[in-house]
Amino acid sequence: MSGDAIEITTAHGPARVHVQPADGSGGLLLLGHGAGGGVGAADLQAAASAAVAGGWHVALVEQPYRVAGRRAPAPAGQLDTAWTEVAQHLLSGRFAGSHLVVGGRSSGARVACRTSAALGAVGVLCLAFPLQPPARAGRPVRPSRLAELDAVTVPTLVVQGERDPFGVPLAGPHRDVTVLPGDHSLDRDLPAVGAAVGNWLARLTAGLLAS
Repeated sequence: MSGDAIEITTAHGPARVHVQPADGSGGLLLLGHGAGGGVGAADLQAAASAAVAGGWHVALVEQPYRVAGRRAPAPAGQLDTAWTEVAQHLLSGRFAGSHLVVGGRSSGARVACRTSAALGAVGVLCLAFPLQPPARAGRPVRPSRLAELDAVTVPTLVVQGERDPFGVPLAGPHRDVTVLPGDHSLDRDLPAVGAAVGNWLARLTAGLLAS
């Protein structure tokens, strides 16, 4: 994994941020990992590479629970707080004045959706959004997370595997959905992941420049 690694203190422990600078000035793409995984996930790395190639700085954020060596995720409120504090730290320092796009894979995508408005993000990138938890024998059906996606009011890209057991969300007024071969891991066609992200960021950049 390339880029500088820095630690940022949050209310729930230190977060580790891997910064991948770009030559351009498209803005800052902040990416979070899934519940049990890390920022080395193949689809996150593909998205990061495409963003840097398109002139966007990238910061891959390891949540405090992962930095502490735990695999079980922290509660949603703690995830959102730590993520928000990391974003504010970066935007008040090295990336002050930058346009912000927030995103991530799976659980990280949910965090991005929930915090996008408060952070003033200009876009949201969701890789393998966990729309509907798969049913388990003898267990109640868990609720859909569609409301988190629908609450986002800025341009959003969802990249989803066609066989994702969490399902595939529909496109919406502010939401593009790219469906690729594969499942929740999104690692079957990484060039396609990168292309989807790169093309979307290019359109987003063009819109920002025109506004």
